[in-house]
Order: sequence, then C-alpha cells, then structure tokens
Amino acid sequence: MKSAKYLLSVCTLLFSLSAHAEKVTIAAAADLKFAMDEIVATFKKATPADDVDVVYGSSGKFQTQIQQGAPYDLFFSADITFPRKLAKAGFAASEVKPYAVGRIVLWSADRDARKMTLASLADPKITHIAIANPKHAPYGKRAVEALQAAGLWAKVEPKLVYGENIAHTAQLVQTGNAQVGIIALSLAVNPELASKGGYWLVPDKLHTPLEQGYIITKRAEGNALAKRFANYMDSKARAVMTKYGFVLPGEVAGK
Repeated sequence: MKSAKYLLSVCTLLFSLSAHAEKVTIAAAADLKFAMDEIVATFKKATPADDVDVVYGSSGKFQTQIQQGAPYDLFFSADITFPRKLAKAGFAASEVKPYAVGRIVLWSADRDARKMTLASLADPKITHIAIANPKHAPYGKRAVEALQAAGLWAKVEPKLVYGENIAHTAQLVQTGNAQVGIIALSLAVNPELASKGGYWLVPDKLHTPLEQGYIITKRAEGNALAKRFANYMDSKARAVMTKYGFVLPGEVAGK
C-alpha cells in the first residue's frame, strides 16, 4: 500500500513538472551566436525543465520564413527593420523592441588586422575578402556601405566572397577561403577568434547603424516562457551583450 502511494506521488510530481515545462524556439541573427549561447545557458540554470532552442541564420531569411509559417517563437534580428515589417504585417504578438547596436570589424586568422584599415583591402596581395551576403544579411549590407563610403568599392568588389550569414563569413576566413573578412565585433571578441589575428573596428560613420530588434511572434502569443525570456534579455542579459561588444539601447557607441 505504501509503495503504491509512493509511486502515485512520484507520478504526480513528474506530471506536474512536465505540465509546467515549456518550450520556445528562437530565430537569432548569427552575430548573436556566442552571446546568445551564454545567455540561454544562464537562463536555463534557473528553470532547467524549460526547453530553449536557438536557430542561427541571416535576419532577412528568418523574416521570410516567419511569414511562411516557420515555427519560431521569438525573432532576434540584426536589423530592426525586419521585425518591424513582420509586426506591420500582423506576425508579432509584442511590440518591436531594440536590444542592441552591432559593429563591424576587419578580422583575419593569419594577419594582424589591428594594423589594417579598409584601405588595406586594396592591397594586391589580398585576393579574397569575405562579407555576408548583402541581399539578406544586415552585416553584409553595412560592409558594402562602408566600402562604398571609403571609395574602395571598385577595387574591392572583384575580391569578395559571400557568406550565407555573418557566422559563415567568419568561417570562410577561419578556413582560409578568404584572407580577411568584414565580420561582427560580437564574433571577433570571442576567444576562439580573438586569439588568432586581432581586429580593426570599422568607423560607424561609414555605414548606417546596425540597430537590432526583436519580437515575440504571433505563434507565441500565449507562451509564458517566450515572455519570460524576452524580459530576461531586457534585464539580466545586458551584461553579456556588453561583453560581446554590443552597444545597448541608450548607450553611445565609440568611433
């Protein structure tokens, strides 16, 4: 009799835990890879039963996928215009909230990029330069703007190789498929990359700001975990975002 009661209480406890466990799938711009992994790990320590899955990619592609019914509960975009378009079209269950401003840098795996500038890219010895595809990746679009503003586009454009997103762009440089890349500061400061070739911060006056924003999607309108994670990003996650070089809303960027 006692064993039966014990078994019943265990089953009740397990059912209660599973009933309270929730799940969210996050679509996140690839520049968030290292920062978001750390944020999610810390968030889950408080509620280990909750399932937080993150998919990284290009913001433009995520916008299209969400419009086509992709099962994402939150969308963190490297360009705030993408979630704004989704909200305007009725795909958001929250207001569009800015969460950071990104920066672009020159980075190389085998050169000291700290001693480089954009003008260095015109060097004939540099034959392959990686940027994210500007058609759907905000960091790639800003790289093009910076090169054009610096008067280097005609010289550099034939050397460009394109990554699907900013993380893939960094990978092209890591693997030797490009000698230099214009990548996200948030990736360059990660120890895995920072220990190799250093980076040079591209002046933000050369491109439009990389204002980044997020939404809770319409699909997650009743998802309490999505709301809790959004609140966490707005509060306790700020220190992690700063650690990875993001400028937070209300702060002033450097040169």
